[in-house]
Amino acid sequence: MATSLGLTGPEEEDVVMPCARYKGPVVEYWISLDYAEGTMNCSTVINTGAYLLTVDLEPLAITAGVVEKRGGISFSARNLKQLRKSLLGHADYVPRVHPLLAEPAAAEDLMRQAGARQWTKDQP
Repeated sequence: MATSLGLTGPEEEDVVMPCARYKGPVVEYWISLDYAEGTMNCSTVINTGAYLLTVDLEPLAITAGVVEKRGGISFSARNLKQLRKSLLGHADYVPRVHPLLAEPAAAEDLMRQAGARQWTKDQP
């Protein structure tokens, strides 16, 4: 799916928790696994240079109108079966929202409507 959406990755890291990142020209998808909680999550991220905007995939899909209600995907990762189900559910949402995030201004607007958090980047 990453190739068909024009994404590169995964870039993997394990600083706080395991995370795989897939990057496109405008948007990134960060898939993280929380061992302590037994959950996984997919966040949508835009790097503007001055700050990062990040929002979870499900609220973004609801705001975009490609999903009707909350609770359509699983976040559980307490065993491999649950992790697989959660990953497949999130993977189903990515191609639905990805075309709506192709243009930076529209992507930022949609993410802000979905309640994105803004993180100021340290300037050198």
